[in-house]
Amino acid sequence: MNKDISTPIRTKAILEKYKFSFKKSLGQNFLIDSNILRKIVDQAELGEDSAAIEIGPGIGALTEQLARKAEKVVAFEIDQRLLPILKDTLSPYTNVKVVHSDVLKADVNQVIKEEFKEGQDIMVVANLPYYVTTPILMKLLTENLPVRGIVVMIQKEVADRIAASPGTKDYGSLSLAVQYYAEAKNALIVPKTVFMPKPNVDSAVLHLTMRKEAPVEVENEDFFFEVIRASFTQRRKTLWNNLINNLFSKEKKDQVQQALEKAGIEGQRRGETLSMEEFARLSNELILYK
Repeated sequence: MNKDISTPIRTKAILEKYKFSFKKSLGQNFLIDSNILRKIVDQAELGEDSAAIEIGPGIGALTEQLARKAEKVVAFEIDQRLLPILKDTLSPYTNVKVVHSDVLKADVNQVIKEEFKEGQDIMVVANLPYYVTTPILMKLLTENLPVRGIVVMIQKEVADRIAASPGTKDYGSLSLAVQYYAEAKNALIVPKTVFMPKPNVDSAVLHLTMRKEAPVEVENEDFFFEVIRASFTQRRKTLWNNLINNLFSKEKKDQVQQALEKAGIEGQRRGETLSMEEFARLSNELILYK
């Protein structure tokens, strides 16, 4: 077995060898704790026939752990300076392919077609840069990828918001957007001390299991999310106020009231108290007046 890339000594040696300096703009924080990396990989429940997609492999610490478990790993890396390092650190693993690309611009479905077997069990496993967590997650969720689930390490505060339930302070449009596509749970808290350089906040490992079908029936998906966003625009305001100020005009007050009544929802409630089912009922009534 090769020595882990993720030990502090080996990480430092690799960075010094290549005179690598961290780019703040890319949110680079490398994990230096093999134990935590293995726990992340365990969350993905990979079999020997499974495949993994990684985003932002850095110097290959998580990639290596994935390569030991999965049949094949494809990693998207945006930073050109890391390509020669990855070629070196991952040289013992013939089942890894590094794609030099910004995952937000990549055709991930196409890469899956080219790199993996048809019908293969695929998981996304990544330590995501904080500054692009939400756009990357939403891309992965909305592009209809043939993946079983997503295990990502992200800022703890964002993970709390994604996995939140109605009626809690963390619950909001992000919780609903993600939970529409996947079941979400926080699997692990990761202290900031196990990174180099050390970030300012703790992280969490979020486990998303893709849904086979939408949990609610909506007439129009885009409008459903518009209603949700409008309802959370000013969290302290009532649902009624948010809908009138952000989605409809005051001229449509009566129609909004009618839609609320038909959906069986009290307009004096706040958005954070509504379940996804209630938002679905409401958007299906409101769309008649849009």
